[in-house]
Order: sequence, then structure tokens, then C-alpha cells
Amino acid sequence: MPDYTALLAEWEAALERRRELGQALDFWTAVLEGWRSWDDGAVEPLVWRPEECLSRWTRGVPLMADAVLELEPASLEDLLGPIMERLAVGSPGDAEALRRFAEAWDGGRLGPTALLPTSGKDGVAVLQEEVGLPAHLAGFLSHAGLRPALERFLSGTRGLPEGAWDRGSCPWCGGLPAWGDVGEDGRRRLSCHLCGGAWTAPRLRCPFCETWQSGDMVRLVAEGAEEGYFVEACRSCRGYLKGVDRRQRWNAGAPVVEDWASPHLDVYATRQGYWRATPSLVHLLPPEGGSAA
Repeated sequence: MPDYTALLAEWEAALERRRELGQALDFWTAVLEGWRSWDDGAVEPLVWRPEECLSRWTRGVPLMADAVLELEPASLEDLLGPIMERLAVGSPGDAEALRRFAEAWDGGRLGPTALLPTSGKDGVAVLQEEVGLPAHLAGFLSHAGLRPALERFLSGTRGLPEGAWDRGSCPWCGGLPAWGDVGEDGRRRLSCHLCGGAWTAPRLRCPFCETWQSGDMVRLVAEGAEEGYFVEACRSCRGYLKGVDRRQRWNAGAPVVEDWASPHLDVYATRQGYWRATPSLVHLLPPEGGSAA
């Protein structure tokens, strides 16, 4: 099981290194503190034999597309509440969308599974059509609220065989990757902040549109104090992914810590015209030339 106390300590060390960003980065501290405090003993690990998992992976199906996670809505409210309060100050429109989300949640029209990427049409319809929750806000809620439950639920299924999964999305929860490391062996390893999974993926393949055209992939490499960090971007779909080359920066921390502690790289990628699939502080900035509401 994950050690969120150690993860929070790693985050606090990152805040020391990024003092100039400390006030902005405090946004994520409440999320990590919530993960550390969360405990729902009713969530039992998924018990599937390796061959049951493999049969789905070879068909390109993430496990959560078929698995049933029994999760009481009340068990997530201490995780969702603080981040909803922080998100609601962004703009009157965001505050109103979050109010509608809270009403649907309290009324039983929405539950935890609607926040899953594999929830299907019904969950998406409620979030977007009935509640009118923008995709970036839904991303913040799902990542803040579901991580501890998903990590516990999927803890017994992490044995992904080599070559069993060749997609850019997460083989466990179906979420999109949020970070991409290059390991000591030169291989690329994608990470999912939604469930904590990580898997090996081809370096020349976009995880979002899955193009194999090497000319479509561009790497923006940081220099100086940021050496070892990079942004991988796709000229075809314009999606990007941050990462770190651990051959250059061997002491880099956990993917979620490195990602959340480097919003300046997101700002740079966004200004270059690229978009990010998973939640980042850059999504809370006013448009270029605009002002905060």
C-alpha cells in the first residue's frame, strides 16, 4: 500500500526547493494531506488472477472498465470539500458549476464512479450536460478524490507483464498519463496520477493521439538549474507531457511530486500552444491578456 506520509514529506521537501512558487504550490498540499488522512476500510483490493488481468490488457481494455469499485460517496467528501473550496474562487462560473455538482452529489444523481474515466456515457452526461462541470474541474475532483481508493483497490493487480499494454492511457484505471520519466535504461515510463499506476511506453509515440510519426514529436529540454526536466509535445494533436531524465537527475522524486512542483514548465508549454490532459495549476490561470475573475 502507498505511504502517503512519506509522499507528503517528499512534497514538503519540494516546497523548500521551490520557495519562489510556495504560495501557488500550497494548492496541492491540502490534497496530499487528505490522501494521508483518508481511510475507508470498506475498500477491499480487487482479487483477479494474473490471467484475468492479462486477458483484458491484450484486448486493450483497462481493468476499471470491467471492475466494480464499491465506494460510499461520504468517504470522499473530506477529500473533495477542500479542493472544491479552492476551485470555487477561480471564477463565478466555476463556483456555480461546483454548486450544481454538490447538489447532484448530495441528491444521489452523482457518485464516485462518475469521476472515473471508464464511467461511460452516463457519468459523462451528468457531469457535462446536467451539471455543466468543465472538464478541467472534473479532472481536479477525480484526481483529488479517487487516488487513495483506487490505489488500494488496484494494489493486487500491478503485475503488468512486459509488452502486455501498448496504449498511452493507464492500463488500470484508463486515465491519461500525467508524467513521463526516462529511466536509467533509457526507456520511457508513463505515470498516472489518478490511480498511481506506471507503465513502460514507446518513446516515439504520442500517448494522446498515438501517432508514430517521429517528426510530430518534439522535446523541449530545460537547462541550467532545471537540467534533466523536459516537455514532450506532439505537433499533431498539440498535447504535451512533462518528464524527467533520471539518468541526468538521479535524485528526482515521485512523479506526482515532480509534476505538481513544476507548474512553470506547464506555463511554458501552454504559451507554446500545447495543451495538457490532466489537471495542473496552469488550468487555473486567467487567459493570456485577461485577468482573474
